[in-house]
Amino acid sequence: MEIKLAVDAVVFGYDKEYGISILLIKRKFSPFKGDWALPGGFVLQNETLEQAVERELIEETGISISYLEQLYTFGELNRDPRQRVVSVAYFGLVKSSKFKKLSATTDASEAKWFNIKDLPKLSFDHADIIGMAIDRLRAKITYQPIGFELLDKKFPFSDLEHLYTSLLDRPIDRRNFKKKIMHLDILEELNEKVKLKGAGRPASLFRFNKKNYERLVKRGMHFEI
Repeated sequence: MEIKLAVDAVVFGYDKEYGISILLIKRKFSPFKGDWALPGGFVLQNETLEQAVERELIEETGISISYLEQLYTFGELNRDPRQRVVSVAYFGLVKSSKFKKLSATTDASEAKWFNIKDLPKLSFDHADIIGMAIDRLRAKITYQPIGFELLDKKFPFSDLEHLYTSLLDRPIDRRNFKKKIMHLDILEELNEKVKLKGAGRPASLFRFNKKNYERLVKRGMHFEI
């Protein structure tokens, strides 16, 4: 029996108003016609895994993402009713507001962002893939700073807090969190303030120190939240 090789993409989107979402496509053909699934498909003979997942994202959702991290290889015997299919899954986190215009073609009839807390029924074993991706993302933010590509160039510290609480899906110790973040030396406090909704006094604005941020990403860290 021939074994087919496929790729799947778990693209997490972040928006400070709506939180964390996941990009899904509606399948145009059987199996699971009309159901929602992760963007993905079979790897062609003349492409790498990375090229395959980038191509499938463009074809099925219309978006291009510069970097996706390999998650895991899924190879259960009956994960695809058509034949034996082994899939290499990738995941990434993007600012979803940059990718509002979605365009579905080839095997997809529609592409849409879904809030992570309100996902539809999923095809194949894609719920398991997403579950593993969520666990990996939450583990990742304890050893790599998150936020440079996801927040505005200037932002109140509460926006960074909201990003982390959204990713972790739990409250954090705000005072301890700020102390640890500032100790990393990746933020610069600006001489600018902004009035926040519901706040008594204006809040200071911050920005990432790009040089220090990139150095810390390369070096890695251990960040207990």
